[in-house]
Amino acid sequence: MTAEVVERDRIVLGIESSCDETGAGLVRLRGDGTVQLLSDAVASSVDQHARFGGVVPEIASRAHLEAMAPTVRRAFDEAGLALSDVDAIAVTAGPGLAGALMVGVAAAKAYATALGVPLFGVNHLGGHVAVDTLEHGPLPPRCLAMLVSGGHTQLLLVEDIAEKITQIGSTIDDAAGEAYDKVARVLDLPYPGGPPIDRMAKQGDPAAIAFPRGLTGPRDSRHDFSFSGLKTAVARYVEQEQRAGREISVPDVCASFQEAVTDVLTAKAVRAARDHDVDTLVISGGVAANSRLSALAAERCAAAGIELRVPRPRLCTDNGAMIAALGAHVLASGAKPSPMDIPANPGLPVETVVLR
Repeated sequence: MTAEVVERDRIVLGIESSCDETGAGLVRLRGDGTVQLLSDAVASSVDQHARFGGVVPEIASRAHLEAMAPTVRRAFDEAGLALSDVDAIAVTAGPGLAGALMVGVAAAKAYATALGVPLFGVNHLGGHVAVDTLEHGPLPPRCLAMLVSGGHTQLLLVEDIAEKITQIGSTIDDAAGEAYDKVARVLDLPYPGGPPIDRMAKQGDPAAIAFPRGLTGPRDSRHDFSFSGLKTAVARYVEQEQRAGREISVPDVCASFQEAVTDVLTAKAVRAARDHDVDTLVISGGVAANSRLSALAAERCAAAGIELRVPRPRLCTDNGAMIAALGAHVLASGAKPSPMDIPANPGLPVETVVLR
């Protein structure tokens, strides 16, 4: 990539609506190419989905419609800026829920048209990597990113955040966050399952129950993940204990389940970094806020001589700031804006950083 010379600071508005968070963020692209966070406003509809145990697409879409304009206004108020200060707009074009994406894309097109500024339809997954630059500065020329959330568990080789991201591993069934949600349901814990399981696990014994580690055999994929079998193993354990009339230690189940998930995630991430000769690992996505994942990753990265970068928890979950950050890097690269007829693409591959 040959970056253009940035002659002045530029303001980028980022809009995110891929799932159940409506996000609007503002960043400043400085003259030296670095990116500064100015505001990050998020409206979540998670409470509306909780009674269903998962995200309901129609409810999410309606929530985005109601929250979009107020969330954008809040982002500008927090930054102390006006709409006229914006130089470019970035929006999540995919992947995500079709209806939810359409709301964000339509809003971004409207703002870009009204303001007469370029529009960049960018990849949600790339945003999760780019957000780390708001916390820790520019990424090295090559790094490994592990995205762990309710919808994604992926290992990405990042050679150019604005242009070249390659998937080298992914879950073949459930995402890690999805497994947390399903196990929480089995244990009668609240949705989303990540935070309550993490809290419960601190009171339990991670070695109490020998839950399986998926795809860790000598002939299994080195970089892919599988959590469906683990989820089923937890459900069977609970069922067997209940049938036998034995009291279930929820903290022990949570700790043992969480240890199985984080053991596989961190081991495979370190292995992938070694296999691809990179010495920096970025972990992002909602599950990156998990206390055991961050602790075990830090331990194993230190032992392997790998630098670990994890954004603060608020930036790990879906937000507009991460989309603004990716948009700023794309803008700095000199890329042409996306056409105004870009679609919302629920299946957008991670290799497509920006729609052209």
